[in-house]
Amino acid sequence: MATRIERDSMGELEVPADALYGAQTQRAINNFPVSHTPMPPAFIHAVVRIKLAAARVNQASGELDNERGEAIQKAAREVLTGIHDQHFPIDVFQTGSGTSSNMNVNEVLANLASREGVDVTPNDHVNMGQSSNDVIPTAIHLSAAIGVHETLRPALVHLRDTIDRRASELSHIVKTGRTHLMDAMPLRMDQELGAWSSQLNQAIERFDSAMQRLCRLAQGGTAVGTGINAPDGFAEQVAQELSEQTGLMFAPNDSFFASLSSQDAAVELSGQLKGLACVIMKIANDLRWMNSGPLAGLGEIELEALQPGSSIMPGKVNPVIPESAAQAAAQVIGLDAAITVAGQSGNFQLNVMLPLVASNLLTSINLMSNTSRLLADRAIATFKVREENLKAPLARNPILVTALNGVIGYNAAAAIAKKAYQAGRPIIDVAEENTDLDRETLERLLDPAVLTQGGIPE
Repeated sequence: MATRIERDSMGELEVPADALYGAQTQRAINNFPVSHTPMPPAFIHAVVRIKLAAARVNQASGELDNERGEAIQKAAREVLTGIHDQHFPIDVFQTGSGTSSNMNVNEVLANLASREGVDVTPNDHVNMGQSSNDVIPTAIHLSAAIGVHETLRPALVHLRDTIDRRASELSHIVKTGRTHLMDAMPLRMDQELGAWSSQLNQAIERFDSAMQRLCRLAQGGTAVGTGINAPDGFAEQVAQELSEQTGLMFAPNDSFFASLSSQDAAVELSGQLKGLACVIMKIANDLRWMNSGPLAGLGEIELEALQPGSSIMPGKVNPVIPESAAQAAAQVIGLDAAITVAGQSGNFQLNVMLPLVASNLLTSINLMSNTSRLLADRAIATFKVREENLKAPLARNPILVTALNGVIGYNAAAAIAKKAYQAGRPIIDVAEENTDLDRETLERLLDPAVLTQGGIPE
């Protein structure tokens, strides 16, 4: 492979001839052959957005001359198109401050800007008024906020709205409820699906709340939080530039010392992602149980057949979308554990597990966004209800006798339920034989559709 010689403060180093990065990036490539997983493009683009904003602020203040300022901004916009993503290869498991990734971006932008015939250096010009110690925490907040706003929240709204539509379509269907996986009182399918919708709606509310803390930025704190080498107003002006770039409302955090040394907002967001993962797991498992069978299981619904389910059993079809969703949810729960450990790894003035936080947080956002849309479009929107499989067990459900508690008492009702279960007979027939209630009264008291409305049967 053809190479060229690049130099940094530690000396000379060979770099691939066609690489846009320089010596510091190459040192990180050599030092961290750990996972062979680079930082997510969304994170790199967030760092680039910060460089773009800083160049505009520095140019406007006169700290950076117009020629260099324009060249850096042009280079940043070019990188934001994604055409240079392969030039950001540094492993997630790198220096804990993320300095390697910050310098990777600085070097690429300086190289691209210099191709315009302008002398632009990574540290003095692209990194002007900044430190890795405030750029990387800012990029974590920025990339995560963009991910929640542009990808995750719309996906959750789509899933919730799909559930609401199906609930409305199925509001006439009554089924046996289950607690402890055992038969319980009846409910309507819109009530069952409505619980999913409510869970998602509350998850959206929690993300909206977390966004308030996520939009408070570290930029301006520079090395340790004092703001050394950042001019007056730099933090506010960069936040304003990022707000204009994204349409979100960013502002400097009230303590740069807190922003650099902790990742509390990221941990909070990860916790909300874990909570969402629990919601997704619940929905996925309900779908799997309802679809189970089709002959020896519950067989209440039939999920869309998407692919053959077995390499040995012909004709078998499995609930692949809920299974995928459950695995994604499990992964998010695991990633949250790592973020929690990383979040408490702030030593004095700097957290030193920032790249891990960034990678896991963005991975979780991506997993939950894609999974929510798949559940909506390939499972919930398309499943069919097998009404014949709902009616028969509903009529024989001995737990319907609960509606007679206030009329004949709990113990008498329990005796009737046991007789009905043992004989495999409808509860109404056994109740008619063992109480003074006539058939018409029993039909009224034990009507499953009426019982789904709650309250005391009249």
